[in-house]
Amino acid sequence: MMASSYNAKEEDGHHSGSSSHGGPGAIKSKKPDNTAFKQQRLPAWQPILTAGTVLPAFFVIGLIFIPIGIGLFVTSNNIKEFEIDYTGVEIDSPCYICAKNFSWNSTTSCVCSVNFTLDQPFESNVYMYYGLSNFYQNHRRYVKSRDDSQLNGVESNLKQPSKECEPYRTSDGLPIAPCGAIANSLFNDTLELFHINQNGTKQRVNVTKKGIAWWTDKHVKFRNPGGSSNLSVAFQGTAKPVNWRKAVYDLDPEDPENNGFINEDFIVWMRTAALPTFRKLYRIIQKKPNSTPTLSSGRYVMEITYNYPVLSFDGRKRMILSTISWMGGKNPFLGIAYITVGSICFFLGVVLLVIHHKYDTRTNSAEIPN
Repeated sequence: MMASSYNAKEEDGHHSGSSSHGGPGAIKSKKPDNTAFKQQRLPAWQPILTAGTVLPAFFVIGLIFIPIGIGLFVTSNNIKEFEIDYTGVEIDSPCYICAKNFSWNSTTSCVCSVNFTLDQPFESNVYMYYGLSNFYQNHRRYVKSRDDSQLNGVESNLKQPSKECEPYRTSDGLPIAPCGAIANSLFNDTLELFHINQNGTKQRVNVTKKGIAWWTDKHVKFRNPGGSSNLSVAFQGTAKPVNWRKAVYDLDPEDPENNGFINEDFIVWMRTAALPTFRKLYRIIQKKPNSTPTLSSGRYVMEITYNYPVLSFDGRKRMILSTISWMGGKNPFLGIAYITVGSICFFLGVVLLVIHHKYDTRTNSAEIPN
C-alpha cells in the first residue's frame, strides 16, 4: 500500500513540476486557496436536538407567554372606550343632510348634533380621537407630497416649495404654504362635547387642544418661518392650500404657540397613518382634581361643524372616547397573540412528551450486533 505525502504548496495550487515564477509554461490553477474560509474549515456549532432540550423549551415558553398574554388581555379589557359614527350615510342620521349637501366647494359650514349615552363613567384622563375609514394615507404619492424643509421654516422652501408637492405646489402664481396633498386634505371638522344635566341644560365639557402632538414633531420637525413675530407678515407672498378656508397663520390666532406650522392639529394630521382605517388624537379631557369622574355616566350631545366630506371616496367618520393604560390604548391583539403562542408551545410540549414516552424503545444496555 503506497502512502501519499501531503504537500501544502500543491494544495495551494503550486505544483512542484511547474514553474512558480509565471513562466510561459506555467498553468494557473483554479483550485481555491488553502485557507479555512475558502476550504470551508471554519469552526461551526450545530445544536443536537434531543427530547431533553426540546421539551423543556416548549414548556418554558408556554409557561412564560401564557401569563404575560393574560395580563395584557386583562389590561386591554380594563380600558374604557366609546365610539360613535357620525358620517351621515343613513337617512335617520342627524348628519345626513350635511353629508349629502356638503362638498369641498361649499362656502358655509353645516352643523349637526349627535346624542349619545355613556353607561359607565370614565376616570383618569380621557382621550378624544377622530377616526377615518377607507382613507389611504399610505399611498406612495400621497406620503411624498410634502416639503419637510418648508415645514421646518426654511425661507427658501417657503417661497419655492419642493416639486414633490405637485399639483398642490402653487396657486394663482403664489407658492402654497403648507404645500402638498397631505396638508391640502387636513381634517377640519370641529367636535364639541356637552353633558346634559338632569334639569335638561347643556354643560360644555372642557378639553385641551395642546399636548396632542409628539414632542419631537412640535419642537424639532415643525417650525414657523423666522424674521417676524407676526405670522401674517412671515407668510406674506404665499397662498393657502386649495381646500382650506383660512390661511395657515389663522389656524389658532388666539394662541401664538399653537398657530402656523406648529399648530398641533396640523402636526397630528401630517403624521400619516399606515392603514386605511385609523384614528388620530383630537383633544384631551383632563382628569378632575377631586374624586369626580372625568366623564360621568349619563346623556351627552356632540355638536359637529361638518367641514370634511368623505362620501366621495366611500369613507366613514367617527369620534372615539378612550382611556389608556401603561400599554397604550385598547388593543387585545397583543394579549391574544401571547396566549395563542404560549398555548401552542405548551400543547406541542405535551404531545411530544407523550410520543417520547410511548415510542422511545432505547435502553441503557443496548445490545451491540455481531
